[in-house]
Amino acid sequence: MAHYALQTAISAYAKKAAYSVEKWLWFERESLILWVPVAFGCGISAWFILPGPSAWAGFAISMMAIALFARAAVVTQSLFSRSVMIAALAAFCGLLTIWGKSWWVAAPVLERPAVVAFTARVVGVEQRAAHRQFRLLLEPETGAGLPPRVRVTYRDDARGIDAITKHDRVRLRARLVPPPRAALPGGYDYSRRAWFEGIGAVGTGLGPIVRGEGRANGASLRTRLSAHIQTRVSGGSGSIAAALATGDRGGMSSEDDEAMRRSGLAHLLSVSGLHVTAVVAGTMWLILRLLALSPWVALRWPLSMIAAAGGALTGFGYTILTGGEVPTVRSLLATLLVLVALAMGREAISMRLIAAGAMVVMLLWPEALVGPSFQLSFAAVASIVALHAQPWVMRKLARRGEPLWRRFMRNMAGLLATGLVVEITLIPIALFHFHKTGLYGALANMVAIPLTTFVIMPAEALGIAMDIAGAGAPAWWVVQKSLDALLWLAHLVATAPGSVSSLPTMPISHFAMIVFGGLWLFLWRGRARWIGSAGVAIGLLAAMQIPSPDILITNDGRHVAVRLGDGGYAMLRERAGDFTRDQLAEAAGIDGALSAVADMPDARCSADFCVWQMTGQGQAGQGQAGSDRMGQGQAGSDRMGQGRTGQGRPGSGQTGSGRIWTIMATRSAYQSDWRALVAACAKVDIVIADRRMPRGCHPRWLMADRGLLAQTGGLAIMLNPPSISGSAAQSRHMPWALPQTIMPPPLSAARVPRRYQRPESPIDHQVTAAPARL
Repeated sequence: MAHYALQTAISAYAKKAAYSVEKWLWFERESLILWVPVAFGCGISAWFILPGPSAWAGFAISMMAIALFARAAVVTQSLFSRSVMIAALAAFCGLLTIWGKSWWVAAPVLERPAVVAFTARVVGVEQRAAHRQFRLLLEPETGAGLPPRVRVTYRDDARGIDAITKHDRVRLRARLVPPPRAALPGGYDYSRRAWFEGIGAVGTGLGPIVRGEGRANGASLRTRLSAHIQTRVSGGSGSIAAALATGDRGGMSSEDDEAMRRSGLAHLLSVSGLHVTAVVAGTMWLILRLLALSPWVALRWPLSMIAAAGGALTGFGYTILTGGEVPTVRSLLATLLVLVALAMGREAISMRLIAAGAMVVMLLWPEALVGPSFQLSFAAVASIVALHAQPWVMRKLARRGEPLWRRFMRNMAGLLATGLVVEITLIPIALFHFHKTGLYGALANMVAIPLTTFVIMPAEALGIAMDIAGAGAPAWWVVQKSLDALLWLAHLVATAPGSVSSLPTMPISHFAMIVFGGLWLFLWRGRARWIGSAGVAIGLLAAMQIPSPDILITNDGRHVAVRLGDGGYAMLRERAGDFTRDQLAEAAGIDGALSAVADMPDARCSADFCVWQMTGQGQAGQGQAGSDRMGQGQAGSDRMGQGRTGQGRPGSGQTGSGRIWTIMATRSAYQSDWRALVAACAKVDIVIADRRMPRGCHPRWLMADRGLLAQTGGLAIMLNPPSISGSAAQSRHMPWALPQTIMPPPLSAARVPRRYQRPESPIDHQVTAAPARL
């Protein structure tokens, strides 16, 4: 009897809950269509997250099963069942789209580094004046034994490089390597981008590049226009002016580029929605004003349609001029959707239009979903629309009869509120992809966006047009002064105290919670939407609790960053380049310079090795074996020593935060005396090396040499509790991690010098004896 009563109560509660959900969905029925692109994107995301074809097939079968089950329940006229069926079908289609795109673009990848001489056709030329480089995208001729596309970088003083243009046939010699993988856990994986772009090798040109016979094509319009602009606007302002007009950022200095990033103004340098919208809107305004001068034309011709067509053609031409990059094409498609909506008499910008634009982009470029450009663009626009769709915001910002100064203040308040909402929306995305975000970006953009849209870009267009008659100097003077002010603002904000907030690598689960909470907040209309803010808050709070790793090791084993007691980091090799330093600093979640391990008080270093001690900075307690966190199964576990369960310092019996770890790392590629090296390994807990260590080298806990790093990729190590995460785990089963490889025939004319070995290079006595003394 009690069992029957309990069953009845549960059934009644379930019916009541189902009725409440159904009632809520009918209230939100106009917003349901907005979740179709979200479900489609979930299918794409599942392909990137799930481990391999078996899991992908399982996800696809599960989605079809859910859709069929929901279809069977549709006979009850349940809106919930229909929504589940459509969402499952959309997720199924999303996974098939990205899976099919990956199969379609599949191309062989270079098997290993090689020096080759080959003939190729130039597909693209990018000049990076600030780095004194030319970057060529090449298609090698059939029979060269190379991938279908390779990217080669030349110094700008290389003989013959300045005469190379697109579509040329060239002969060159280069050292090529496979597309680089992520150097650290959570780092940028260029091999993924190269896979979808069909690039199978990257490298550096050696010697001169010879252009094939034929008539010179001359520099492209984009190159000539960029060079002309930089002759009219000097200094760093000229580089920004060229970037705004042609998308050519090669002339940007590293200092200006870093200042623009830290101040939150870097989006102005990438030709995207802001630039395309400004060009199209300016063209439409000009056409409308000119045609309206004739009453006969204004009364008989559809001026809005004509202006929209003119704006579309201008946007198309601007996209071609700027190189047709994917972000620009996405912006053009979104702008065309707005123009179509205007022509049909619909609302120009709405959530449905944003959803349609996102759907088109994901159908054409499904891989763009996981990139920062797509996420930043659509998140910014969605936040603006969601804010201005609020009734109280519409009331506050509505036009009314009031003095001019009050109207100006109202508009400035609206602009500031919009900037703040956009900055808050973009913070999690910036932290996930770049591990840092600017805190004063809203204030800087409140000045920079109007200055760029209404002053700089119109003056630049006017200067280009007036240069035809040689009268563009006044317009270029305005551009120069305006861009000087913009750069001054960027450097001021970038150097302000607390201008940048950094965070270590954010787990995908935390980021997914933040994204889903934000979508829930933006896409629903009722009060239930505010539940999404709880998801965003929980995800952000969880991400802020992530401790910085104690040791970071790049995937080649050459570069190591060690956490110091004050929260800073020290590097093993002081001569590392800026790119490597930035990678390590971002993965560590710090915004500052990295010191040297050799300068640590307890470090003992020679030219070949460093030995130091450190205590785990994480929470106290026992930890699991480091290999359990690598996602590698048994890979590499044979090279780990004993004491993987967080045992204390040898002979001390200490555990948790009291454990003192001894680490030894190589600093050079020179070979060392075998016996001294084996003796030193036995006295340390962790060995880090950029080469394979002898079989007799057995540290107490971890051997991170070339053999292990080849399986795990770059490592992030926590010492308290002991744990390890590897960069290879995030893409171990992806097609770019296991590609078909190709290798060119040996180049007989090129002799690569063998590695120089010092005749006698035993480990320095100071380093060998260090573990015993410490």
